[in-house]
Amino acid sequence: MFLLRIVGLLTAIAVGVGIAAFLFTGERRYLGLAWRIAKYALIFALALFALLAFERLIVIL
Repeated sequence: MFLLRIVGLLTAIAVGVGIAAFLFTGERRYLGLAWRIAKYALIFALALFALLAFERLIVIL
């Protein structure tokens, strides 16, 4: 779980840096990069939560 926290923190930093780079330069590619990172992180988090829920369901049965 510690590794997941580190990955989450690095993801948040990467998205923040992408947005800040967009605000400083005005180039939309940085905003697109931040959006892609956030989108894939959200997909990964939802898949992880689904696996954890599935694990609990299996234990109950």
